[in-house]
Amino acid sequence: MRTSRLRTVHPVLWAGWAALAAGAVLCVVGWYGISGERYAERQLPYLASCTIPGAALIIAGAVLLARGRESIAARRVEELYGLLVEEGPGGPEETGRAALAPLAVSGDLLMVPGGTLWHRADCPLVAGKAEAVPVDSKLVAGGELDPCPICEPAEEAD
Repeated sequence: MRTSRLRTVHPVLWAGWAALAAGAVLCVVGWYGISGERYAERQLPYLASCTIPGAALIIAGAVLLARGRESIAARRVEELYGLLVEEGPGGPEETGRAALAPLAVSGDLLMVPGGTLWHRADCPLVAGKAEAVPVDSKLVAGGELDPCPICEPAEEAD
């Protein structure tokens, strides 16, 4: 479960948010200072010392946030890929044999009333379902039912 994992601290994200906040504060201070001065020569110090650095901090914060989220996403993709290709307890030779083994091998064929597929009796899609009934050969011959892509029953078994 995702919520059960400990959340890790991402310093790049924290630095991004801090830069955004500091940039916003500097821009507000610069705007306030400029708005109180009537002459342009008195407004320039506020522009140079607050507004321009504030805008630069906002841009830097946005870049840090984008880069931080990208690195988090890349780590998650690597983690999922590792889980996907992880070897089973028997090693790669047993994993290959298990992948070749059929999912369902029963010769009995079942269908769910109102369904569009026919299955082997031990197919995980119908196994244990009380509403599953034996396949009517007329429906299969008429093309009204398709074979299940999971258990792949052969039409010859009908």
